[in-house]
Amino acid sequence: MPAVPARPGPHRRGVLAALAALAPLAAAGCTERERRAPAPGPQPPPRDALVMVVPHGEKPYAGATGEDDEGNEDPGFLAGRGRRRAEELPRLFGPAHGAPLPRPAALFATGGPRSAPARCRQTLAPLAAALHLPVQDRFALGAEAALAPAVLASPAPVLLSWEPAGIPRLAHALGAHGVRGLPAAWPDRSDLVWTFTRSRGTWSFRELPQRLLPGDA
Repeated sequence: MPAVPARPGPHRRGVLAALAALAPLAAAGCTERERRAPAPGPQPPPRDALVMVVPHGEKPYAGATGEDDEGNEDPGFLAGRGRRRAEELPRLFGPAHGAPLPRPAALFATGGPRSAPARCRQTLAPLAAALHLPVQDRFALGAEAALAPAVLASPAPVLLSWEPAGIPRLAHALGAHGVRGLPAAWPDRSDLVWTFTRSRGTWSFRELPQRLLPGDA
């Protein structure tokens, strides 16, 4: 004869009955919590940002050499005119009143190995001293995808001195590569300022002359 399954004892039957009674209440509780939870709405736009970019000061002509901070000749540093431009840069960004562009709250320069050209760091050095700000140079040319989030997370406005070859990648990493007015080919000039402004999630772009030295545009 087939075995007859044993019937649960009175205590077990009571437990099962209690669980069965609680199941609708638990389901109702889950439904109520889901009903009270706020429905996902549209995400707020990213915070406003102002990113200002200056190319490094003039580099030595072919066959000439620049000077490092100790006056030693080094082709990876600025030429004499580039050093003069760096010394005049505080007039453009403050801290004096009446400066045509806002005072930066964070500074970035092309960095990387010490053997790499130091012209961008040298360009920002006088301004950094005037503003009592460090120059952040932990990102090398080619690392613009990692640079952009650090720039956007920094206090605004942000000023960068960057190698011209990397500026198109920087614009793309910022999400501003489709903005009207961007140069089709970035000019290899030292007397310009490029500003990327994000307002209510939308980027705009401007190119401005520095007008710091005789002969500037």
